[in-house]
Amino acid sequence: MTRVRATVRGEPATYLEAGRGRAVILVHGAGGRAEVWAPQLAGLADVARLIAVDLPGHGGTGGPGCRQVDDYVDWLVGLLDALGVDRTVVAGHSMGGAIAQTLALGHRDRLSGLVLVGTGARLRVLGRILQLFQEGSPHGPDLVASLSYSPKTPAGAVVEAERALLETPAAVTLGDFLACDRFDVMARLAGIDVPTLVLAGVDDRLTPPKYGAYLARQIPGARLVEIEAAGHFPQLEQPAAVNAALRGFLTTLP
Repeated sequence: MTRVRATVRGEPATYLEAGRGRAVILVHGAGGRAEVWAPQLAGLADVARLIAVDLPGHGGTGGPGCRQVDDYVDWLVGLLDALGVDRTVVAGHSMGGAIAQTLALGHRDRLSGLVLVGTGARLRVLGRILQLFQEGSPHGPDLVASLSYSPKTPAGAVVEAERALLETPAAVTLGDFLACDRFDVMARLAGIDVPTLVLAGVDDRLTPPKYGAYLARQIPGARLVEIEAAGHFPQLEQPAAVNAALRGFLTTLP
């Protein structure tokens, strides 16, 4: 796993990369960063070229962050152009799933597959979370963390998610939550015509399993895998199960 620097539309950016072969772009959620995909970078490098991005304002990528999902999509297209990646599988977690769905709807020619993890077609954010981040309260990250994980998840499994949330500037995370709160493609899902895998944590309280079930019903040909003993971060909470599902999905793509 290597940290790589790039230039996206004239601005510096960073991402983590591992493996070779088919490109798979991994997109984190609100207040996240590339490291929330560490188990996938370690476990799937034999089957793909995995690129876990730091979105603007997150991790090692500068900038103020965005307050619209479409703006993150534009940045991601710029990254693909900078890397010379014409077509890719995009895996998005939470807000990253909103970015991935929007990319699939607006840039079908850039995708060979879509993976949606702990996300939904609409991502309304709990009002109390928005209030705490708008106030700059230190209790904001605590509330998010209290809702994020399965009661069966050991604390050590989600260290990277905790660090990312605490170290991402609160204003950037607020912008992410506002972008999520405005996101709604429920009426457009039938327009996604790329092979799609949906992963949902059975114990997810932020994007409950019914969100994943809805995605799988509405996206033509989509497959749903529910991850037992996982909350909102199945890729960290149950990495073996997630990696097995991803590996199986990637091997079915042409």
